[in-house]
Amino acid sequence: MMKPAILALAMAGVFASSAGAGERESLEQLRSTTVGLIEALVQEGILSKEKADALIRKAEEARQAPVSTAGAEETQAAPVAAQGGSNVVRVQYVPEFVKQQLRADIEKDVMAKLNYHVEEERLKLPGWLDRLSFEGDVRLRYEPARFSDGNAQEFWFAGDVSRQALIPNTTEDQNRYRVRARFGVNARISDSITAGIRMTTGHMDNPLSPNQSIEIRQAKLDWGLDRVFVTAKPYEWLTVSAGRFANPFFSTDMVWDRSLAFDGVAATFMPKFGDSVRGFGTIGAFPIDQVQKGDVNKAKDKWIAGAQAGIEWISPNKSSAKIGLAFYDFKNVHGIPNNQDGFDRRYDGTVMPYRQRGNNTFEIYKGGAGSYDGAGNLTLFNTCGEVSPSTGLYTDAGCGLASKFRVVNLTAQLDLATFDPVHIILQGDYAVNIGFDQREILRRTHVLYEKENQAYQLKLTVGMPEMQKRHDWQVFGAYKKLEADSVMDAFTDSDFHLGGTNAKGFILGGLYGLDKNTWLTARWLSTQEVSGVLPLRIDLFQLDLTARF
Repeated sequence: MMKPAILALAMAGVFASSAGAGERESLEQLRSTTVGLIEALVQEGILSKEKADALIRKAEEARQAPVSTAGAEETQAAPVAAQGGSNVVRVQYVPEFVKQQLRADIEKDVMAKLNYHVEEERLKLPGWLDRLSFEGDVRLRYEPARFSDGNAQEFWFAGDVSRQALIPNTTEDQNRYRVRARFGVNARISDSITAGIRMTTGHMDNPLSPNQSIEIRQAKLDWGLDRVFVTAKPYEWLTVSAGRFANPFFSTDMVWDRSLAFDGVAATFMPKFGDSVRGFGTIGAFPIDQVQKGDVNKAKDKWIAGAQAGIEWISPNKSSAKIGLAFYDFKNVHGIPNNQDGFDRRYDGTVMPYRQRGNNTFEIYKGGAGSYDGAGNLTLFNTCGEVSPSTGLYTDAGCGLASKFRVVNLTAQLDLATFDPVHIILQGDYAVNIGFDQREILRRTHVLYEKENQAYQLKLTVGMPEMQKRHDWQVFGAYKKLEADSVMDAFTDSDFHLGGTNAKGFILGGLYGLDKNTWLTARWLSTQEVSGVLPLRIDLFQLDLTARF
């Protein structure tokens, strides 16, 4: 087990007896370090005193053997040395890579022995612990939101059935103190199979934001699973994941919020076309809402089918270029109107179970839901954007999405590492909803909507790609525009315009490393509506302290 240590000690003895003054001092330090290492292993109980004495004794013998040989060679070479009038010492050169290999062998051998000792002799820990890895982070956020004095009142937005919006506040500035905590465990089942789970804070009815406001009245923070997955990698070029896992697509936060978990199955292919060029492709199916079908419920399951293909080039200096084209087909997310009588509820399930705001909507009850009075008269009322009696907030009851969503998404990134570790990263993102069809929407909803089905984003980042140590830094700026029915408002960024579509504006910010895996982030988001008669301007500032482990 300790052959590398014996070899290193023997080499130290050889070098110490034959080197010059400078080299001799360095090698004596190596010899002393090795002896000290053996003594430390004895003190820890990893080596017995007898084994340690045997190692040192063998090393001393190995040290003496080369000395006598060297003496014989020196005697034979004496006539040549005498001509110069001085003694000549021959020092054998040891390449640096040999020294590094010796150090690596010693470390590997010692750690193997130490792990064996901890597992079987001291703590009796099971071997499967070596297959586990842990990850997590804690983020504290101060978030002031400032609303323009010219904004329309929130009840006007709720009354706008064509673009119904859940907006509890549009005019009163507010300050929020928020927290996010995540903790995950990954297990290596075999050489090709891994599994993992991750816990996170966040309200259970919100699939996007893991943030929660800090306030004593809540008593405890909500805590739930947002990752439960099994991943198989049978080949270097193929990865298959199933369960609830991170976004498998190359994308920005324009189509998918970065905290969104994908439920379902996805396969990613990464063929190589050379040392610097590789392709990538992903296909997947992800359920959104599984409904119970029957005579009183004619709605169909909502789900996403996604596919993406692209190519990536990586240069020897770490610069890279990447581009991907994706198609996302959102199945059965559009609303279907019920019958005219006001009591038909067969298509209630076509309403999206979760939305932010911005997509065009319509009332699925055609003439509205209603009730009969004592005289048999039917009174209709609007249920799209009605007030919830329990919360006092406007709800999405009866609001179906007007458009179907089939989104084509082109994403590109250029990463210049010429000044590494400082990188210059340019990102571009464009999306168009080819599922928007004015005639089909008019036939189904009896409402004519403007064609607003495109979105794009440009972002420039300068600095370190990741915050890993003290004084790492990064600055960035972006411009984003999302028309009303360009992407699904349920899944896009929940911070930009406080979530949803029908928004445009700037994002500016920066990051600074305070210590190892600890950094500050500051972001300013200034946004306004793209279209509509109701103005809504929002300035949002976010100051984050993040610690990762």
